[in-house]
Amino acid sequence: MIAIEYVRGDATAPRGKGVKIVAHVCDDLGGWGKGFVLAVSRRWPEPEAAYRRWHRERAGNDFGLGAAQFVRVEPYVWVANLVGQRGIRTGRSSGVPVRYEAIDVALGRLADRAVELEASVHMPRIGCGLAGGTWSRIEPLVTERLLARGIPVTVYDVRA
Repeated sequence: MIAIEYVRGDATAPRGKGVKIVAHVCDDLGGWGKGFVLAVSRRWPEPEAAYRRWHRERAGNDFGLGAAQFVRVEPYVWVANLVGQRGIRTGRSSGVPVRYEAIDVALGRLADRAVELEASVHMPRIGCGLAGGTWSRIEPLVTERLLARGIPVTVYDVRA
């Protein structure tokens, strides 16, 4: 089985040839304003607009924990909005917003799309920033859902 490639850099500038999907975790409140989404919005306006519309029209679509939305931003680049976070962390929060089960389901949907597009997947350490998750819980999900299906995955760590 292939292994996750870890690199230093910006996941919004995915490396390599062919079709690429940039994946990240979103909350289920329709919030978009902190963390990695800011880098996504600086590079491409479409994912934020699509996510906000998806949330606004949620009564008539599949928006919710475990859902995945795919937005084409360049001829060979897509962004995957993965709903894997219940709410957001506030000063009064007890516990973390990450929902590992939802990330697992969303990664399955990401894998299906990556196979369909013959794409590689590029991401920061999803679910580990503002969502409060740990990579030791996320990495096995990425391995099981993506690598086990032969999908190349690159994880980007920002430069110090």
